[in-house]
Amino acid sequence: QVQLLESGGGVVHAGGSLRLSCVGSRHSFSRLNMGWFRQSPWMAREFVAGITWSGPPIPYSDPVKGRFTISRDNAKNTIYLQMNRLQPGDTAVYYCVADSSVSNLMKDPMYWGRGTQVTVSS
Repeated sequence: QVQLLESGGGVVHAGGSLRLSCVGSRHSFSRLNMGWFRQSPWMAREFVAGITWSGPPIPYSDPVKGRFTISRDNAKNTIYLQMNRLQPGDTAVYYCVADSSVSNLMKDPMYWGRGTQVTVSS
């Protein structure tokens, strides 16, 4: 069983930045593809960003392309999501996800964290 724990959410003004972190508990973390989804009351669950177990990123969703950057540190069992130039539309609960399949990671990941709230005020 893979456990994922997110941190780093909070409240920020439009144009600001936040960095989310996700720590995984399983020893095979380095062999899992990892990523982030987000969901808010006014939008469907949305894939945001992903990174393969070997390091290359998966294409970002269009709304965050050029503003968000995903990275991972396998030695720390941790992935990060650097979010810059945040907009009110980025307000959502952000979930860390993991799956051994890249295609599943982007559509219906097997493992989910509990989420961390990001709120962007205008």
